[in-house]
Amino acid sequence: VQLQASGGGLVQAGDYLRLSCVASGLTFRSYTVGWFRQGPGKEREFVAVIRSSGGARYYADSVKGRFTISRDNAKSTVYLQMNSLKPEDTDVYYCAADSRIILSALTMGSQYDYWGQGTLVTVSS
Repeated sequence: VQLQASGGGLVQAGDYLRLSCVASGLTFRSYTVGWFRQGPGKEREFVAVIRSSGGARYYADSVKGRFTISRDNAKSTVYLQMNSLKPEDTDVYYCAADSRIILSALTMGSQYDYWGQGTLVTVSS
């Protein structure tokens, strides 16, 4: 199983980016996929998640209304559209996938089996 995250970059506050997470080696439609972020010396933080069945979506309060998570099962890809970016959004963003994660554990990175390598998002003020 591989998860390949991409789309990060250097932008100014107020700009947007779209991250992609491409999966291989798994039955993608059966997997819940989440985005997390972590910076140097910081704890990993939940950002957003989209479930396998029904595609329910959940967001961290800090990104609600600005970020949108979506998935294209035909392309085995999950996207994170990030609008109105703020300097505090600067971090390395990781995607993670799991096929059996329960509702109460969606925001817990430790409960995901597979992780991508991360993509750096830098937002300048």
